[in-house]
Amino acid sequence: MTITYEEHEVKNEGFTLSRIIWRRFKRPMIGMHERILNLNQGLAAKGPELPIGTKIVIPIDPPSAAPASDIVQLWD
Repeated sequence: MTITYEEHEVKNEGFTLSRIIWRRFKRPMIGMHERILNLNQGLAAKGPELPIGTKIVIPIDPPSAAPASDIVQLWD
């Protein structure tokens, strides 16, 4: 499977990685934060609100396998 990438540049104040992901995909993307942080070394050190001019590489193909999660039931 070939993964393609897009480069985004922060152009306004107050943008977070979560907001960029939401604006790009329009839905929650499990594991996308981790994938982006792995592709963009040093991005986490910039803080929660990314500075204007920050360039970010985003993979646009979803992960092939979503991490499995256990279902927690409060009542049996």
